[in-house]
Amino acid sequence: MTNLSAATLDHAADLLEAHPDFRVLRRLRAVEWLFTGKPSGDMRVGVAVDVETTGLDHGKDQIIELAIQRFRFDALGRITEIGQARVWREDPGVPLDPRITMLTGLTDEDLVGKAIDEAAAIHILASADIIVAHNAAFDRPFVDRRLPAIAGKAWACSMAEVDWLELGFEGRALAHLVAQCGWFYEGHRAENDILALIHLLSHALPDETTILSALLARSAQPLFRIHAVEAPFDAKDALKARGYRWDSLLRFWWTSVSGEDLEAETAWLSEHVYCGRGNPAISEQSALERYSR
Repeated sequence: MTNLSAATLDHAADLLEAHPDFRVLRRLRAVEWLFTGKPSGDMRVGVAVDVETTGLDHGKDQIIELAIQRFRFDALGRITEIGQARVWREDPGVPLDPRITMLTGLTDEDLVGKAIDEAAAIHILASADIIVAHNAAFDRPFVDRRLPAIAGKAWACSMAEVDWLELGFEGRALAHLVAQCGWFYEGHRAENDILALIHLLSHALPDETTILSALLARSAQPLFRIHAVEAPFDAKDALKARGYRWDSLLRFWWTSVSGEDLEAETAWLSEHVYCGRGNPAISEQSALERYSR
């Protein structure tokens, strides 16, 4: 079986896909473009980003692997050119937690003496009209702290800012979304994750738009960050269940909502958290501030 030609395997996959009882997943492979037609409108630059870190704490944990890949897209969100993936590892100066090794496959020996090429990373990231990560609330604070020269760039989150259910998808995990598009890859490595993200963004929707175009439209709208300051201690379970996150540094629960959801969210806080004895702090955020600490 291992000697079968690529053409034979592709034909077999096509036969299986034609039957309703089968779904075929194809391995993601690096390509130089994902749309080969005539571009529409002005071209823009995106950069896909993914990090692996020593832990989850943005204040003390460190990046151990940074992957970035530049791509160009047209006014309709079609990816017309994909640059070379750049991946750097960095020695955190402390032993890795064994669970981080289990998750990422990286060991202390893989990182000894390694460092991010700051000049190259900053050059690529600074060229972006938009930086995209699949969990920007996690990735951006680490990148901004490690590379402060690019702090203030516009970011978008493909996990949080795309209404996946409305687009006909289940769940929000990158590997699961990619599988629903018909692809598979080896996850939890930064280089593979950015490749998967770019392929996902390029996926054509039934209305002939792309996931990237849906993300850009949502990213252009302001979000409102709600800080549940001075919320009663006994409201923590309700806040957590509703999706609020705890800021351990500033010590309050927070969340972000769209403008259309702002009134309903403040009404919920008034009824279930503050009960007439306080108000949240609310600030408007564009893509330039979104997901930063």
